[in-house]
Amino acid sequence: QVQLVESGGGLVQPGGSLRLSCAASGSAFNINGMGWYRQAPGKERILVATSYGSRINYADSVKGRFTISRDLAKKMVYLQMNSLKPEDTAVYYCTADSLELTSMRRVRSWGQGIQVIVSS
Repeated sequence: QVQLVESGGGLVQPGGSLRLSCAASGSAFNINGMGWYRQAPGKERILVATSYGSRINYADSVKGRFTISRDLAKKMVYLQMNSLKPEDTAVYYCTADSLELTSMRRVRSWGQGIQVIVSS
């Protein structure tokens, strides 16, 4: 089982920057990929960015502004968010797709979510 904990959220002015961090913990797993989703009030949860090995994907709405990166040794994923807009206001969720080594099951894990508010 993989546990994910996000940090780095908060309140920022439009045009500002934040960096979200997510730490994975647990035992006997291999993480294949990690990513970020977000959910704004009254809206569906959407994919923001994913990182699977060398394959990086971004939502069109964040391309050129957000950067996802991973530290494989630390089992961390980051989301650098620049040029933030009020539309980026949401709860951001970290995800990990992992293989549980004891059962050989593939599991999608979710963090608890962290608030990002971009003031207007």
